[in-house]
Amino acid sequence: MSADALLKWKAEILEHQQRVRETKPVQQATLFDLAPKHCDPDRIDPLQLQVRSLSFWRMPTDSPGEACLYFILDSAADLILYVGETCKSNKRWKGIHACKDYIASYQDLHHRYEMKTAVNAAFWWDAPTARRARQELELSLIQKWRSPFNKENWERWGQPFK
Repeated sequence: MSADALLKWKAEILEHQQRVRETKPVQQATLFDLAPKHCDPDRIDPLQLQVRSLSFWRMPTDSPGEACLYFILDSAADLILYVGETCKSNKRWKGIHACKDYIASYQDLHHRYEMKTAVNAAFWWDAPTARRARQELELSLIQKWRSPFNKENWERWGQPFK
């Protein structure tokens, strides 16, 4: 991928994600006052979460972790690259994870063209503990943000970092 192609690829993703961030979700009118949904995907903005080092999974820990949604971000470009879910936040990335390879290729390409990048992880800890509910929330966020490292969006953005 050329430097120009990389910049264009990132700009298209950024344009979509900024549009999503700026567009208010449609509010459906109800006859009754309902409490807001706890896990409403429209209330989760990954770029507003606290970022952590991408090597978070190498930190020693006494527990397998908690259920959460996690996001891989390029903070330098304000891009959401990947959306994931797990029931064991401290173990999910210790094994094989294809996203690690995408991140390494993404960072290598940026380094080759001397482009700034800051790939980090962010966590949303209020995720449902029930697997099916957590996966449904993950999918809705993948579809909403169109995160390019998730396979559900490869047809749209291609797979330049496989």
